[in-house]
Amino acid sequence: MDNVEFATALHTLTLLAGSEDVVSSAFMASSINVNPVVVRKSLARLRSLGLVETREGKGGGARLAKPASSILLSDIYKAVNKAPLLGRTNHPNPDCPVGRQINERLYTLYEEADKAILEKLESITLADFRSKFK
Repeated sequence: MDNVEFATALHTLTLLAGSEDVVSSAFMASSINVNPVVVRKSLARLRSLGLVETREGKGGGARLAKPASSILLSDIYKAVNKAPLLGRTNHPNPDCPVGRQINERLYTLYEEADKAILEKLESITLADFRSKFK
């Protein structure tokens, strides 16, 4: 649950949504307060999904590949989500009556939680989110 990839990606895209020009990874990193390498890795993933365009070198940076009004927060969540929202399961004792069933129950719970969050995020565009900033 301490994964910050969604927050980093959303922060990055929110900055891009508020700019007409390309934005440098150094500027984004300073806003997020992370190393520029973290931003570049996030941008690479977002680029592979068609959410951003990037340009390398002097005067390089990133910009949105499509209007913020056509990017759903669920698109961003899916782009960076590597594990269920509530975390991973463990390796319980199979001789325990709870232990032998817990992971099956957790998988169901995790799927339901992820479905609920995706449903919420599908109703919010990046433009909606960006409009909350002055």
